Amino acid sequence: MPGRPDRPVPQRKGHAVEQDVTSPQASGAKGIVVSALAGILTIVAMAQAASLPSRLGYSYYTEQFLALVLGLSLAIIFLVTGVDTDRKRSGAATTLDWVLSALGLGLSLYVMVAYPSLVSQAMSLPWDALLVGGALFLLVLEGLRRSVGWTLVIVVLVIVGYGMIGHLVPGALQTREVAPQRLAVYLAFDPNGLLGLTLNVAATVVVAFVFFGQLLLRSGGADFFNDIAMSTMGHKRGGAAKISIVASGLFGSISGVVVSNIVATGVVTIKLMIQSGFRRTTAGAVEAVASTGGQIAPPVMGAVAFLMADILQKPYAEIVVAAIVPALLYYVALFVQADLQAAKQGIKPLDVKDAPKTGAVMSRGWVFILPFAAIVTALFWFNQPAETAALWGGAAALTIGLTVGYGKTRMVLRDLWASAVEAGKSITQIIMISAAAGFIIGVLNVTGLGFAATFALVDLGQGNVFVLLLISAVVCLILGMGMPTVGVYLLLAVLIAPSLVQSGVEPIAAHLFIFYLGMMSMVTPPIGIGAFFAAAIAKASPMATAWESMRFGWTAYIVPFLFVFSPALLLIGDPMEIVVAVTTAVIGVYAISAAFVGWFHGPAGQGRRVLIGLAGVALLLPPGVGGAQTLWINAAGFAVLAILWVTARSDRATARPLPENEQS
Repeated sequence: MPGRPDRPVPQRKGHAVEQDVTSPQASGAKGIVVSALAGILTIVAMAQAASLPSRLGYSYYTEQFLALVLGLSLAIIFLVTGVDTDRKRSGAATTLDWVLSALGLGLSLYVMVAYPSLVSQAMSLPWDALLVGGALFLLVLEGLRRSVGWTLVIVVLVIVGYGMIGHLVPGALQTREVAPQRLAVYLAFDPNGLLGLTLNVAATVVVAFVFFGQLLLRSGGADFFNDIAMSTMGHKRGGAAKISIVASGLFGSISGVVVSNIVATGVVTIKLMIQSGFRRTTAGAVEAVASTGGQIAPPVMGAVAFLMADILQKPYAEIVVAAIVPALLYYVALFVQADLQAAKQGIKPLDVKDAPKTGAVMSRGWVFILPFAAIVTALFWFNQPAETAALWGGAAALTIGLTVGYGKTRMVLRDLWASAVEAGKSITQIIMISAAAGFIIGVLNVTGLGFAATFALVDLGQGNVFVLLLISAVVCLILGMGMPTVGVYLLLAVLIAPSLVQSGVEPIAAHLFIFYLGMMSMVTPPIGIGAFFAAAIAKASPMATAWESMRFGWTAYIVPFLFVFSPALLLIGDPMEIVVAVTTAVIGVYAISAAFVGWFHGPAGQGRRVLIGLAGVALLLPPGVGGAQTLWINAAGFAVLAILWVTARSDRATARPLPENEQS
C-alpha cells in the first residue's frame, strides 16, 4: 500500500519455500539480473519493430520472437513481485521466485528454439508440447496474478474451464467438444492463442511507445510539460486544477498507465489544488479523471489505440481521427467543472510570480513538439506502422535529449540504457495481460464459444441496440473493476464488441464504446483503483473521491451511447452534420457541467440548474439520433440556454460587480 515502509516480507504459513534472499549481495544480484532482462526485452522488441533481423537476412517465425519476449517478462515478474505481491516494494526475492523466474525463461527459450518442430507435430500431441504448454499456462497465470491480482486470473480460468465442459451445456451457449490435451497444445502454440495478435502488438507497438515515452521524459520533456502547464494555466482561476488537467493529460497520453500517471503528477498537482482552496476529494477526483482521460487523447492515446487498430485491421490514423471529438468533450467537461467550481468557491489564481513565462518556456522547449510531429508525420503522411512511428518519435526525442535538452536537464548515453531498462520493466504487466487475452481468444475460437456468446448477448438485447448497449456498459464496468485499461479493453474486445458489431454498430464505434466504459472502471465505485490512489495522495475518502470522479468524468459514460447512434461525433459522415453535431455537443457539455456545479455566470438555484441541465441534454443530442426533429430540439435547447445566460448576467450585474477572481 502507499506509504508502507520498506521491510523484509515476513514468512507465511502455506508457502512451500519462503527463504528470503535479502542479503545485500542477493539484492544487488537481483537488481542486476532484472535490469539486464528488462534492457534485453526492450532491445529485442525494438529490433523486431524495426524489422532488423529480416533486414539482416534472418528468417524465423514471429511466434519465436514472442516466446522470447514472454520468457523475459516472466523472469522479470517473478523477481520483481513476490508471491504475496508485496515484494516489489520490499526489494526481497525468495528462492521460489528465482526458480520460477528461471523456469519461465527456460521453457520460453525452449519454445523459441523448438517452435518449428513443435508446430509441425502439434496434431499428434507430443509429450514435450503437452508438458511445456501446460507449464507455461500455469506460469502465465501466476505471473498475471502477481501483476494485476486475481480478477483476470479468475476470468481466464472460468473461460478455459467452460471451454472444456461447454459441449455438455444445453442451449445457445453450447460449444464444440475439445479434448483437454488438444486445448492445452492449441492455447500454447497456435497463432490464435498465447503467441498471437495481442501479445504481438504488446511486444512491438506498446513497447516501442513506452520506450518513446521514457526517452521523451528523460530528455527534459517532463520539465517542459510541467512548465507549460504552469505558465499557461497558473494565472487563471482554479489554476491548480487546470495545471493538473493539462499536465496529467499530456503524461497520460504517453504513458497509458493511469495509476503511474496519478502517482507521478499527483504528488505535485493534488497538493497545489488543496493549498489553493479545493476540497481534498475534488483535488483527488480532478487528478484521477485527468490522468484516466490521457488514454483517449490523440495522437498517442496510451497503448489501447494501437491494439484497437490491429484488432480492427484499420489504419491507426483512422482510430485517432475518430477519437478526437469524444476526447474533446471529455476534457471540456472536466475543464469547465474545475473552472466553475473555482468560481463558486472563490478560489483565486495561483501566485505564479516565479513561474516561467509561456514565451520563455516555448522558446526553450518548442523542440519537444518535434517527436510528436515525427509520429504524426510517420502515421498520416508516410502511412508507416505504429511501431515504426514510435521509433521515429524516439529517435527525435533521443536527439533532442543528447543535443539540446531542457533547462538543466540533458541526456547522456547511459540514459539510453536506463530508458530501455525502465521500459522493459513497465511493459511486463501488459505482456502478462496480453498473454492472458491470448488464452481467452484461443478458447473462444477453438470451441466456438465466441460465436455462442455473441449470439446469446444479442438475443438478450432482444434486437434493441440501446438495450444491448446498456447491458454491455454494465458488463464493461463490472469486468473492468480492478484491472488496467489495456487488460479491460482486450477482454471486452473479445467478449462484448463482436455482439455490438453483429447488431449493426459501426466497428470503430463499438470498440471505442467498450474502451470508454472499460476505462472508466478506473474511477467508478466500488473498485475505482485510480480514484483510490488519488484519494490516498489527497488524504481524502476513497469512495467520496470515486463518486466525485464520476461527476467530473460524466461524458465518458454518456457520449459513447451518442456516437454509436450518431457516427458524426466520430467525424464520420456528412461534413455539415459533423459540424452541427460537434458544435451542439460542446455547448451541451458546457451546460450540463454548469448544472452539476451549480454555477452559470453566478450561483444557480435548484430550479435554474434543472433548466440548464435540460437545455444541455437537448443540445447534446446529435442530429443522427432523430434527424430533423433533433435539430429542432437542439434549437430549443440553445434558445433556453441563451435566455438563462442573459438573465444570469443581468441578475449578477444588478447584485454587485463581478470580482476579479470570478473572471473567466
